Amino acid sequence: MSHKYIAFKPIGIIHTKFKDKVNVPIQPCFSNTKAKVEVFQKFSDGLKDLDGFSHIVLIYCFHKSTNYNLHVKPFLDNKKRGVFATRAPKRPNPIGMSVVELENIKDNILYIKKGVNKIKIISFYKFISCYC
Repeated sequence: MSHKYIAFKPIGIIHTKFKDKVNVPIQPCFSNTKAKVEVFQKFSDGLKDLDGFSHIVLIYCFHKSTNYNLHVKPFLDNKKRGVFATRAPKRPNPIGMSVVELENIKDNILYIKKGVNKIKIISFYKFISCYC
């Protein structure tokens, strides 16, 4: 079987007050920083009806991750774990996800309650807890 590459194009970017990784919260749940998700204009029509949901699932790229480890020591843990049992950014495919509270949408900007850092958004989905 041949392994092929998969390419994604970002559809937006998160804007927060953080300019580098110093002081960036490890997870959105540890942040009180509000953020804006700028959806690139050519994708903004896809936001129709999203404003009826309280939360969204952000799918993003750890764009500064350059390599990976299959065993990592997670934050607040003292034991090495398999990378797929963690939320570590150094993964074979540097893709992350977070459930965030959606406060408002104005034009192509999503206002979310807790944001982490300036990362490129691959996609997002409405979040409905009964689907879990």
